[in-house]
Amino acid sequence: MDFDIIRITDERDAELELYFSANETQLLHYYEPELGLFVVESPVVIERALAAGYEVRSFVMIDSLAEEMCERFRSIIDSASAGKEKRDEGSVGKIPVYVADYETIADMTGVNITRGVLALMKRRELPGLEELVKDYRRIAIFDDVENPTNVGAMFRSAAALGIDAVVLAGASSDPLYRRASRVSVGTVFQLPWTKLNKKDKSLDYIQTLHKLGFKTVAMALSDNSIQIDDNRLKSEEKLAIILGNEGVGLSDDVISKSDYVAKIPMKNNVDSLNVAAASSIIFWELR
Repeated sequence: MDFDIIRITDERDAELELYFSANETQLLHYYEPELGLFVVESPVVIERALAAGYEVRSFVMIDSLAEEMCERFRSIIDSASAGKEKRDEGSVGKIPVYVADYETIADMTGVNITRGVLALMKRRELPGLEELVKDYRRIAIFDDVENPTNVGAMFRSAAALGIDAVVLAGASSDPLYRRASRVSVGTVFQLPWTKLNKKDKSLDYIQTLHKLGFKTVAMALSDNSIQIDDNRLKSEEKLAIILGNEGVGLSDDVISKSDYVAKIPMKNNVDSLNVAAASSIIFWELR
């Protein structure tokens, strides 16, 4: 794999508009009806995306980092490509790398590139729910978790604490949004996941999980809750942990259809934690 180094001038290239002017939704639908694009930032996060086999369309880099970053990324791209079916000769080309000094990029875009590197990548087809979870024993469901920072932090905890896969339901934020992938430190590219269609009924995934042999535990404040260290939860062969919206939690329907309702025991009249903080405690206990 080789790179085409392109010096950024005063004129804004159309490719740069995708980095600095297009919003997440515009990138998502860029190739519609085909899959769209997403932006990744920071070397570590980009490396994990490349290692997972995501296809890069272009890079933006501070020029002082370009040589080092290109060498690092080249080896990962070549390694990820090894063993794949060889591409047609006509499809092989250099990856554009747009470079300038920090001040030029900041002045042109108004964006502070703290890590010095951005990448524009192509989305991949997501697996269906049944395909994703069929071989796993511990999965997490993020149901209407709308804040991308929370989603990223929860992915990081899930990856670190033994969760096999993540399912995003309802209005949950996209893990490939820039802030989510950055906060996750690239674990959104390491942990298997899928996102259910917003139009799906909220109970569909619970019914499907039950058919696949999963027991479900809804994390909610309820008089009928058990504590997360309950041995019944730990002894389940296949368990799906459901976490809800930052403000209103899980719906009554999800709670009523789940096999268990559980909560974290707390003191000093504190009734709940931020969903990202709570997830790390729950994943550790139920891993």
